[in-house]
Amino acid sequence: MSIRIVRLGTARAAHEGLRLGTVRRPPRGVPKRDFARANYYDLWLPELAPSEPLVHVARSATSEREWRAFRRRYLKELATPAASHLLDLLAALSRVTNFSVGCYCEREARCHRSVLREALRDRGALLVEP
Repeated sequence: MSIRIVRLGTARAAHEGLRLGTVRRPPRGVPKRDFARANYYDLWLPELAPSEPLVHVARSATSEREWRAFRRRYLKELATPAASHLLDLLAALSRVTNFSVGCYCEREARCHRSVLREALRDRGALLVEP
C-alpha cells in the first residue's frame, strides 16, 4: 500500500486508487462530473494546497533562494492543526490502501507536491518514489 504523487490530468497508474487533488482551484473548463473521468481527481483537498498568496510566490520563484523561501512558508502552512491532522491521516492510510495526491504543475521539482512528498515522508507515509 502506498501514496503516489502525481500530476493531475495524467493517465492513472495501475492500482493507483483514489486520486486526491491538493490544489487551490478545480480544473478550468471541466465540468465537476468529469473531474475523475478526466483523471484530475476523485476528491478535492484544498486544505493541503498552498494559500493563494503562496501560490503566487511559488510561480514567481526563479532562483533557488526564492524556492527555498516558498518551501519554508509552505511547510509552515502544513504545520497548522488542520493540515497537520490531514497529513497524519494520509500517512496512516498509506499503510492500508493505495491512493494518490497531486496538482497540475508539470515539474514536481518546482511544485508544492515535492514539499508535500517530503512532509508525508516525514510522517512515516509509504510513498511510491519517482
